[in-house]
Amino acid sequence: MKNFFTGISGSIRFPATAIVSVMMVFTPVSRGLCGTDGRRDGPAVKVMPEMVTKESIKSIDIGTRYLVKTQRGNGSWLSHGYGSYPVVMTSLAGLALMAGGSTPESGPYSRNVLHALNYVLNVAESTMKEGDEKVLIAGGGRSMYGHGFGMLFLAQCYGMEKDRERGRRLKRALDAAVNLTVASQSDLGANRYHAGGWTYTPDAKSDEGSVTVTQLQALRACRNVGIDVPSSTIRRAVKYLQYMQQGDGGICYSSSSRGSSQEAISAAAIACFYAAGVYDRGSKESNVEAKMVDRLVEYCKRISPGSGGGHYFYTHFYKAQGLYQRGGKDWEDYYPRLRDRIMSMQMPDGSWNGDHVGPVYGTSIAVIILQLPYGRLPIYQKHQ
Repeated sequence: MKNFFTGISGSIRFPATAIVSVMMVFTPVSRGLCGTDGRRDGPAVKVMPEMVTKESIKSIDIGTRYLVKTQRGNGSWLSHGYGSYPVVMTSLAGLALMAGGSTPESGPYSRNVLHALNYVLNVAESTMKEGDEKVLIAGGGRSMYGHGFGMLFLAQCYGMEKDRERGRRLKRALDAAVNLTVASQSDLGANRYHAGGWTYTPDAKSDEGSVTVTQLQALRACRNVGIDVPSSTIRRAVKYLQYMQQGDGGICYSSSSRGSSQEAISAAAIACFYAAGVYDRGSKESNVEAKMVDRLVEYCKRISPGSGGGHYFYTHFYKAQGLYQRGGKDWEDYYPRLRDRIMSMQMPDGSWNGDHVGPVYGTSIAVIILQLPYGRLPIYQKHQ
């Protein structure tokens, strides 16, 4: 595994009220926290969430300004590491700005988020013709990464879109994107409950843990905003992760190479289980899955905020999400140490160089992690 992109592994419709509840969580930050030019020209945020410090606010501020400064004229961001991955980078950077409270409609970086939205939406629509039922939101050799992150970002935008025409375009693109993800899910066969994951390209019909993570979380984001997602696809993905769990509680790379557990994929699986609605507290029907999540969390506890190997940012991006949603002592013990570790890695220009993929990737992930306690992005929020 050289880096993140070379491999680390009935329908449900929400009512309109669910979409409104998603929209309401986006309360823009004041310019006193993250002004577009770095000046504190607005009222300061008076109440900070628990475990947010003055130092982390400053770190978020200069990291966010780095992202704004590096956005390209067409609304995209590019990686400066392995490949350029414009859809992945644009989606991650857009999510980082939204985690600070900006939306395509409001907030100090609304214009940047809107430009990012238009770029990713244009990518999706560039290959669509009237009547198309499927769309791949990316190109290149590992297109399902872009597809997953693109779906996730567009779904978060769709949740608070006020422009009727753009909302129509977003829904059409998301419906078609979900259809492609559903069609490209692998099948491990009847003896494995027809469980299925995803791999780098939509027609490969194979599986790999890190790609599966992106699809499952994107499907949850789409479902949250009222896009039809077959419940069977979610169930099969959960069964896939169950099959991939090893004796030590971790998750292996793929069904065809069931070696040792992989720390990065195991951390990502925590967030995936929560995204799939598998909670470690709940009904009797969830007891089996709850025990599975408990074992997975225990495995991931050994990954300290100072470790993560060549996938440090990827690993803690997902571990932080999962433990934030889990809450309790696990989160309280982990987050302050991760926060301080990440802040110590920030470069003088405000960026983080992440996992050999580049500063846009690292900075986007770092800024999202540091802003998790604000709870502004629906996909990363705690589930009750």
